[in-house]
Formats: sequence, C-alpha cells, structure tokens
Amino acid sequence: MSAPGPAVREIERDGLPQWLEPVRDAAERVLPEQLSRFLPPVEDARTAAVLMLFGDGEQGPDLLLIERARSLRSHAGQPSFPGGALDPEDGDPDGPGPIAAALREAWEETGLDPAGVQVFAALPALYIPVSRFVVTPVLGWWREESPVRPVDAGETGAVFRVTIAELADPANRVRLRHPSGHLGPAFAVAGRLVWGFTAGVIDRVLHHSGLERPWDPSRIVDLSDDALALVQGDTERSRALLGGEAGTS
Repeated sequence: MSAPGPAVREIERDGLPQWLEPVRDAAERVLPEQLSRFLPPVEDARTAAVLMLFGDGEQGPDLLLIERARSLRSHAGQPSFPGGALDPEDGDPDGPGPIAAALREAWEETGLDPAGVQVFAALPALYIPVSRFVVTPVLGWWREESPVRPVDAGETGAVFRVTIAELADPANRVRLRHPSGHLGPAFAVAGRLVWGFTAGVIDRVLHHSGLERPWDPSRIVDLSDDALALVQGDTERSRALLGGEAGTS
C-alpha cells in the first residue's frame, strides 16, 4: 500500500452541505469546558488527533467509525474515531500537526484517501487522563468518497458508518456506568456500543450543533461482561489515576 499524496493541512470552512453547517458553526464557537471537565495540562501530556469524518451515505448523513482489534492491549474491541498520536513529520502540535496526523492515521487504519476529505473545523484539544493524551478532534467532510476497510487486522477490527439520525435517535441513547462508577454517554448503534471518549465527543457535537433530540438520561446500563473483559486493564489504571473517575464527559 503506497503512501497517499500530501495531506490537506488547512481548514476550509466553506462549500459544505447545508446540514453540516451547524456542526461547523458549533465547532467554531464551542469552549473546551463545554466539551469536557478534563482540560489539557500545561505539561506532561502526549499529543494525538482523531478524525470525525462526516459523509453523505446511502441512508443519509453519517459518521465513519472504526472498531479497534480485540487483540490490542488498550481499548480492545472499542468503537472509536480513526486517529492516533502525532508523529514528528505531522508538524507543529499547535499548528497543522493535528490535521496531518488525523488524516494520516485514518489512511493507515482504513485506507481512506485524504485527498477526498475537506477539513472544515477542529474542536478544542481534550485531555484523556488515563492515557495522558491531549487529543484534538478534527472535523472533516467526505467530499469525494474512497473505499475503506481494515488495513491491519492486528489494529483495526472493523470500519463502519453510522447515520446521524441513528446517533440522535433517543431509543439508541443511554448512559454507561463504568466499573469505576463514572457515568458517561453511550450509543447503541450499528450492533455496537459506542462509549468513552468517542461517545463523549459525539454527544457534545450533537448537543451544541442542535442535532440532539430529547432523550432519557435516566437509562443507565453497565458495561457487559464481554466489554468489561476487554477494558479491564484500563479499569485499574483509571481507578489509580483518577480516584474512582474515568472518561471524558
């Protein structure tokens, strides 16, 4: 698999479909504390980026997600955005680095052609205390779609799309109780449970862009035995680092 051409490193806010404009507008005005109670530390953190890629699929506007391989030591089997740590060649973490990293990681994980992606916004960087990563969610419009699939089965178990309508459907929304006791948003969609950092970002984007529909936050579910087994290693780190709290929302 040959490397893609130069990644788009600048934000292009215009030329989006009308339904996506409220998402762009919300991303441009939202404050870090409106997204998470965990704000990036001044030092001792690693930088990363994820790609929140919006498309116009056969069933309507949607998001591209991956499922991490179940053989991984961290977050195994968990749905997430494509993304990962910044490499030196990605550039300045306070400049174009997060955009370059998000597109590069998406290509490495799904085979996505970055040339077909219009980066239209970036959310404020968010902190994940468990891993000490400062993560920038990069928002993209899949202007020219390309084939996607798991590139490396050892890292990516599946690549799938979820419609915005399905994510916003109150019937698919719950709050997930982590073994540490933390409650965070979750989405039961596409035969999967989307939770953790990814669900927290989706939840806040839906809310601040006006795409959220009223739902019942009293619906609380616990991690299943299967999911618990997959995240058990991270659970102990969460308890030790956060004093009984985990998550980003």
